Amino acid sequence: MEKNENGSLYHIAIAVNNLSDAEKLYEDVVGLKITHREEIPEQGVRATMLQPAGKTGTAIELLEAIDESSPIAKFIEKKGEGIHHICFYVDDIEKSLNELKDKGVKLIDEKPRIGAYNSKVAFIHPKAMNGVLVELAEVSKETD
Repeated sequence: MEKNENGSLYHIAIAVNNLSDAEKLYEDVVGLKITHREEIPEQGVRATMLQPAGKTGTAIELLEAIDESSPIAKFIEKKGEGIHHICFYVDDIEKSLNELKDKGVKLIDEKPRIGAYNSKVAFIHPKAMNGVLVELAEVSKETD
């Protein structure tokens, strides 16, 4: 995937009960291709990234809970399967978080954590974004 500019949409994450069924759905119905699969124990999820053919454009990230204590399991229990968050690229996540803190934006993560692709990620609180959970991701070109 080409490196996108700061602030461009990286992916839309969807919480699912069954990752393999959801992968098949997005491959068969939408025509997306799986570009990456990963288990992220620290976040309690299995993740699959799907993109349009040619690896350009916004990706879909499917998230399945590893266990009942996972944030994804709690999300599905409360709201059902569906859109969990949207994610934007940032060039420098620490700088972005500091700028948001200076503006008084409510954050879930004041420091980045490791996400899929070994990227640095942080979340903005939904209360600061009209009810939408927003993730920021600094993704290296090698994994992009």
